[in-house]
Amino acid sequence: MADRLRSLHAGLAQPTRGLGHRLMYVGLVLSSFVLLLMGKADPVMMENVRAQITDVAQPILDTLSRPIASTEKLITQFNSLGDIRAANERLRVDNDRLLQWQSAARKLEAENQRLKGLLNFAEGAEPGFITARVIADTGGAFVHSLLASAGLRDGAAKGQAVVTGQGLVGRVQSVGTRSVRVLLITDLNSRIPVVIESTRIRAIMAGDNSERPKLIHLPPGSTVASGDRVVTSGHGGAFPPGIPVGVVTASNEAGVLVQPLVRRERIEFVRIVDYGLKGILDASSAAEGAGITKP
Repeated sequence: MADRLRSLHAGLAQPTRGLGHRLMYVGLVLSSFVLLLMGKADPVMMENVRAQITDVAQPILDTLSRPIASTEKLITQFNSLGDIRAANERLRVDNDRLLQWQSAARKLEAENQRLKGLLNFAEGAEPGFITARVIADTGGAFVHSLLASAGLRDGAAKGQAVVTGQGLVGRVQSVGTRSVRVLLITDLNSRIPVVIESTRIRAIMAGDNSERPKLIHLPPGSTVASGDRVVTSGHGGAFPPGIPVGVVTASNEAGVLVQPLVRRERIEFVRIVDYGLKGILDASSAAEGAGITKP
């Protein structure tokens, strides 16, 4: 008897539940239609209603959004943790490599000191220097030069080398009381004795008012490859040996081109170094005594 009553109740409930769903659907459609008509009839009122509904729903939406935001933050932190772990591995490898280089450098330094002691090598005096700000780029298509904020009052002198942390910039061409004019290594009047660092091949780097000066007077049959570093040779008494100058970028029938390590457009500060060399000054004095005007 109980099973029969339950079956009868279930049979009556199913049509009732289906009818309720249909009525709810029709009610939602009618409500949407009514709201649409009210929005067309009185937009201001509907805007106020929307604002009130939004205000009422804001705390609820804020509460619901917190777990989502927390989950997203957790995912971001997890991804960041993976990136940090990868960066840590790279830094560990780099640190091991640097420690190896440090050990090799210390061994070479100790060996160098022993060899100097055996040869009774006389160390040169430490060069003095002045740091100056570049205040003007006076170069153009025909002249490559800079003005720097140091002069006679600061100890600057004609012929001194001008460098940055990357390498050679040029030399002091003229000196005023508060400023100096620097002739860049790319200028047409620049001639610098250089050597290929790896092969010790000597040459003259000649500026031609382009961004890549050329190597001239190379020994016959010499081979220069792209990527070779170029440093000063120390010949002529103009610059000491070993100052980085540039890197060979092309070696073909047109000549050997060098890309300077110091980019002209990026120079902000320069170091005017007194190496105690008078080669340029002696050549200039001799030329002036012979009645020759040098550029």
